[in-house]
Amino acid sequence: MSQTSLDDDELFADAADEMRSDVEASLEEARGALPEGDDVWELDADNTLGALNALKDALDVGDAEDHLRDAKKWYTMGERADAFEDADDLAEAIEEIEELIEDVEDAREQVGDLTSTVPQLRSTLEDFGEEEAEAESESDADADGDAEEAEA
Repeated sequence: MSQTSLDDDELFADAADEMRSDVEASLEEARGALPEGDDVWELDADNTLGALNALKDALDVGDAEDHLRDAKKWYTMGERADAFEDADDLAEAIEEIEELIEDVEDAREQVGDLTSTVPQLRSTLEDFGEEEAEAESESDADADGDAEEAEA
């Protein structure tokens, strides 16, 4: 084996190691950018809308998508170059983070829907309560009038 081919093999091995390290680093950054469990569970709010807004903010995936994209980019390059001896762990980690990001984004969307629905529901319930109170008031007034007529 010539010195040139040995150097090329060493360079390729070094490049493959660097690619794997880049994928792993990007996956770690993606994990770090995801919200913490306590951030989603414990909220500081005075009312339901405040809690929903705080939850929506807590469910922001931040830069996790960008880091995942970088991981997938370097993983794809390494796979196509057949640079990884065993990359099953990388593929599994990419899939796991991808699914988790999708779950968090789905939850954020659902909270967003509630954020717009709850104030409308409150308004509707308040209007209903006022109509009910008015109906009771009119019914009481009619009953008082009937009682006065009966006494006379």
